[in-house]
Amino acid sequence: MSTARLPAARRRRQLLDVAVQVFGVRGFHGTSMNDVATAAGVTKPVLYQHFGSKRDLYREVLEDGGAQLRERLAKATADADGPRAQVEAGMGAYFEFVAENEPAFTLLFGGGTRRDPEFRAIAAAVEEDVAAFIAALIDVPGLSDDERALYAHGVVGLAEGMSRHWIEHRNPADHAALTTAVSRMAWGGLRSIRPL
Repeated sequence: MSTARLPAARRRRQLLDVAVQVFGVRGFHGTSMNDVATAAGVTKPVLYQHFGSKRDLYREVLEDGGAQLRERLAKATADADGPRAQVEAGMGAYFEFVAENEPAFTLLFGGGTRRDPEFRAIAAAVEEDVAAFIAALIDVPGLSDDERALYAHGVVGLAEGMSRHWIEHRNPADHAALTTAVSRMAWGGLRSIRPL
C-alpha cells in the first residue's frame, strides 16, 4: 500500500482516475471498494475517507467523465469558426475523448449504467448536454426548438453508436479518421434539414 500522503484533492483525483479504469473493466457490480483501493495502492479506509460508498464513487466517476466530455466539447466548439468547423471540432473532441477515455465512455454510455435509474439519469444528462451543443449549431430558418433537439439527438446517437462499434470491434481507424467520416455524415445531414 502507498504510504505517500497526498493533498486531499490530489488523492481524490487519483482515486477517481483509478476507479474509472477498474469499473471500466469489471463494471459496477463486479467491482468492490477493495478492488479500487488495491489498484490505487491505498487502504480501504483511505478510499472511504473520500467516498462514502461504492455507489458514491461510481456516481462521481460518471459525473467526472461527463464533465470532462462537456468541457472538451465547449472548448472545441468555442474556438471554431462557423457551423461546419464547429461540427468538425465538436466531433473531433468527442472521438478524442472516446479514444483517450474509453473506460469513461463505456461506463457513461454502456448497458450496465442504463440498468440503474440513478446512473441512467447521470448518463442521460450528459447526452442532453451534448445534444444541446449540437442543437445550437443547427441554424435552419423555421426550425422549431423541438425539431432542433430531435435532430441533435440523432447526431448524438450517430456518434455514440459509431463509438461503441469502434470500441467493441477494435476498428483500426484512428479517432481523426473517424472524426472526418462522422463529421461529413453529420454535416451532410444537417445541411439538408428542413422544418417538419
